[in-house]
Amino acid sequence: MQEDFHYYATYCAAFLAGFSHDESLDICYSAQFVDLCSKTLLLKLKAPLIAATTQLQLEMMDSRTDILALLDITRIWASFHFLPRDLYAKKKWATKRYLNKYRLICGPNGELVKETVELAKGKSLQAIGLAMHVLADTWAHMYFAGTPSLCINNITGDFYENYEDGERKIRFKHNPTSPDDVEKGAYTNSLFQSNENSIMNLGHGRAGHFPDYSFARYRYVPAWGDYSLIYKDNPSDYLKAFAQMVYALKYLNGRFFSFDIERYDYEAIEPYREKIVKILKKRQLNACEEWKAFGEELSGESIPDFDIERYQYEYIKADRRYKNKTFLARFFTAAIAQKAMVTNEIFKSGNILAGFTKEIKYQEKEDDDDKIREWLNSKIRQ
Repeated sequence: MQEDFHYYATYCAAFLAGFSHDESLDICYSAQFVDLCSKTLLLKLKAPLIAATTQLQLEMMDSRTDILALLDITRIWASFHFLPRDLYAKKKWATKRYLNKYRLICGPNGELVKETVELAKGKSLQAIGLAMHVLADTWAHMYFAGTPSLCINNITGDFYENYEDGERKIRFKHNPTSPDDVEKGAYTNSLFQSNENSIMNLGHGRAGHFPDYSFARYRYVPAWGDYSLIYKDNPSDYLKAFAQMVYALKYLNGRFFSFDIERYDYEAIEPYREKIVKILKKRQLNACEEWKAFGEELSGESIPDFDIERYQYEYIKADRRYKNKTFLARFFTAAIAQKAMVTNEIFKSGNILAGFTKEIKYQEKEDDDDKIREWLNSKIRQ
């Protein structure tokens, strides 16, 4: 998914779930920030590098492909963007080495989604926003894995887009400076590399940015699928993602006592269903304008455009005694806890592709600033 859903649509979901305008802004800012919190930015802020939730293209281009680098890549992308659906999935005749990668394939309504949402319960608004990013991405990124793997993430040339007038074959190109062309069905993807662990084979790179577009409906043959066709209907899946976010946010807001997978709050979105579906189906590269207008109609308030620098000065200039009360520090706390939880669950399943980390007792509460400060300061010193 991209900014239109992670920022503006998340704001809409939060407001429908009962959060205030200001709370919804904090939640959606945090959801979008997951796509921008790189080690490059953390170095600039002098913040803990273990809080990285993404990697810039330049960072990945410079990344080695040794075991330590691959562990780091997998921890980031599996924890925040390609949350595994079933860490104990079985596949006939598969080797252990293959299964380790196969079990990292992303999908919605897995046990880790439940753990991600429950981890944010009683925590900061930043933790809630981060969890919503992870949840939403399980719908957009399903069938791809957050680890470099040709045998899992590669696609064949039989990649077809379905649209109202019929079907056409997608033309993939490799020029990153050339924008995707919706009208011509031409999209940029990663360059084919036969090296199993090439960074070009991470996530849905071989399908380019196309799986992130809400209007996309397509069929293709995944490398892991034994030559079987997969059909993906993003408008339908994104509607489910939105309804599931509303339900999850109501749970996090205290309106439900438990969070259950495969549950969606269609009742809350029913008055706006036609408008939401219209936004999702519109064939465009960016739906920010439509989602923003919908959010402002819901709340009657103005939604500012996302500004990556908005909270940086506050964090940099904050006195060390109070730094952990800042917006970004709370986000970093949530990111470290989420990464540790996912990494440890992968390791407990017998899968070593993400390595392992120390268990983190994540007990942050809004009124527990002393414990937050003590815990995060220990991370910054490491």
